Amino acid sequence: MIGTRGVLVVREDTAIMGEIRNCQRIEIYGQVQGQIAAESILVHEGGRFYGTVKSDTADVHGTMQGDVFVKHLISIRSSGSVSGNVRYGQLALEAGGNLSAEVRNVPPTLGGDLGLTVDKGRTVKITLDDLRAFDPDDKATDLIFSVSNARNGFVSLSHKPAEPVAKFSQAELQSGIVLFHHDGTNTQKASFDVVVADQAGATSGSARTVQVDVKG
Repeated sequence: MIGTRGVLVVREDTAIMGEIRNCQRIEIYGQVQGQIAAESILVHEGGRFYGTVKSDTADVHGTMQGDVFVKHLISIRSSGSVSGNVRYGQLALEAGGNLSAEVRNVPPTLGGDLGLTVDKGRTVKITLDDLRAFDPDDKATDLIFSVSNARNGFVSLSHKPAEPVAKFSQAELQSGIVLFHHDGTNTQKASFDVVVADQAGATSGSARTVQVDVKG
């Protein structure tokens, strides 16, 4: 994420959840979920915004979904898609671009730094900074992570820390009860693979690996 003279750039590898205000211009290459108030917004091809946006102008090459209020001109390019409750002063729609009132299910995506540090033979809490799901249309209780290929340890829940689990929810992550337990072997690395699915069964795609550094 880069901010320069009222310009905020969300990079391809960045996902933001929350509220962005008093921004002259925002450019989205990655993903933003929440509320935006800016003079202009540019969603690049491959970029995604879900939530509420209020701006004077919008130029959409990627995906924008939610409550969209553009005071003047919204331009939807050939690769762009805008859906939801959309209000605008003027519209420019290129061939191939899409404008729809239909709100589609948004598949979840994985975020966080996908990295942990644990003492040998001990347990560490997995936080939202380490691992999280981004999904604007599902509750935390409906976002389910599936664990596979655990190496030199396992994932568990705090009320039964010695029992491996194959699944846990975003709500459990938020509650701070999801743990990684190292098995005590003489290794400097451990890991596990993870995929997240929403209530409709849409997934984040291929499994991602959470890398664990082992100390001691």
